[in-house]
Amino acid sequence: MDETILVPITAAIVIGILFLGLPWLILHYVTKWKQASTMTMEDENLLDELHDIARRLDDRVNTVERIIAADRDVPARVTELRPQQALRKEI
Repeated sequence: MDETILVPITAAIVIGILFLGLPWLILHYVTKWKQASTMTMEDENLLDELHDIARRLDDRVNTVERIIAADRDVPARVTELRPQQALRKEI
């Protein structure tokens, strides 16, 4: 093949990639990113379910703490010590 024919074909391919392919690729992934940033109904249901599970677990921990407190004859609100313990760990 002659170089005089190959250069314009290569230049056309490079220009096509730069001005058509690259913007399309960028806009495609920007669109995907925007779609992924919104919560779907399934995500909201999962979040509600996780919140309910966390609340029930917190209730269970409080119940266990009350049982242990009653067994040891100490005040029932052992959960008030948790923030202080977290501060001690940070220091």
